Amino acid sequence: MYLKKLLWIISFIGLLLAGSFSYYVYNVMFSPNTAFQNEAAFIYISSDAKFEDVQKDLSPLLHDLGSFSALARQKKYDKNVRPGRYRIKPGMSNNDIITVLRSENLPIKVSFNNQNSLQDLARRVSDQIEADSLSLMKAFEDPKLLSSMGLNGYTALAMYLPNTYEFFWNTSASSFVDRMVMEYNSFWSETRKVQAAQLGLSPTEVVILAAIVQEESKENTEQSRIAGIYLNRLKSGWPLQADPTVKFALYQQDGWDGEPIKRILEKDLAIDSPFNTYKNVGLPPAVIAMPDLSTVKAVLQAEAHSYFFFSADPERIGFHKFSKSLAEHNRNARSYHKYLNNKGVLR
Repeated sequence: MYLKKLLWIISFIGLLLAGSFSYYVYNVMFSPNTAFQNEAAFIYISSDAKFEDVQKDLSPLLHDLGSFSALARQKKYDKNVRPGRYRIKPGMSNNDIITVLRSENLPIKVSFNNQNSLQDLARRVSDQIEADSLSLMKAFEDPKLLSSMGLNGYTALAMYLPNTYEFFWNTSASSFVDRMVMEYNSFWSETRKVQAAQLGLSPTEVVILAAIVQEESKENTEQSRIAGIYLNRLKSGWPLQADPTVKFALYQQDGWDGEPIKRILEKDLAIDSPFNTYKNVGLPPAVIAMPDLSTVKAVLQAEAHSYFFFSADPERIGFHKFSKSLAEHNRNARSYHKYLNNKGVLR
C-alpha cells in the first residue's frame, strides 16, 4: 500500500515537472517576445558578425534576450549566423525570429543618379549596402574589369546606368559590379549597338555625348534635337563648342572655389584642357556627368536636321532657340546675354 502511494506521488511529481518543462519550452519557443510597438523593426547583420553581435542588436527589441539565446543555441543558429537585412514584427516568438534570421534576408532598393564621378557613386552606393566606399572604388577601378569592358579610368563611369535596382543589403563590392556589368550588357543590346554604330559612335561615346546633352538641357522634348546638332558638328569636323565641357574643365582647376558656374566667359574658352571642346575637335575623353537613360536613348534617336547652333531662350527658361546660320545664332546669343546681364548673372 505504501509502495503504491509512493509510486503515485512520484508519478504526480513527474507529471508536474513534465508539465512545467513543457510550459517552459512552449513559452521559450512560441510565446511573443518582442518589446516594441512599431509596425516592424529591421536589423542588419554584417558579413563578419558573430552571434554576440546579433544578440546586441536584438537586445532592445526583446523582452527576454536570455530565452532567445537559449533557443538559438539549441537550434544551432549561434553557429550559423547569416548576414543580411531582416524584419522583426511585433508579437513574434523566439522561434519565429530564428526562422526569419535563417531564411528571410530581405532585398532593398538601391538607387543612384547624378553621381558625376566614381567617388560620388561609391559614396552613394555605400550608403545603401554593406560594402564601403573604399572597397567599391577598388572594384570600380579594377584593371581587368575595365579592360574587359573596353573602358579606362576616364570612361569607367559610363558603365553605371542610373536606375533603381534590387540588391541584398549584404552585397559585396565585387557582386555589385558584377550586377552592373550584367545591366550594362542588357541595356546595350545588339539593336542599340547598331543604332550607335549608325551614328558613328561606340556605346561609350554615346554616353559621353548624352552627358553633354543632359548638361545642356533637362527638357526631354529637345534633347534629341541638341544631340543632332552635336552630331552635325562631329560629322562636319567642327569642334563641339559645348559649354558644359568648359565648365567641367574649370571645375577641375585648383583655383575653383566650389561655387557652380552659371555663365561661361570669353576668357574661359581659352582654358588649356582636353575637355575644352572649343579648342579640341571631337568628343571629350571622359564622361562629364552621369546621364539619365532617357538622355542616352535621346542620343540614339537623335533628330536628323540641318541645325548647327542653339542658344538658351530668355523667354522660355530651360528651353533653347535653334538656328542654321551663325548670324541667326549670334542674334539669339546676344538676346540671352542681355537677359543674364539684366539678372546680374556675371559668373
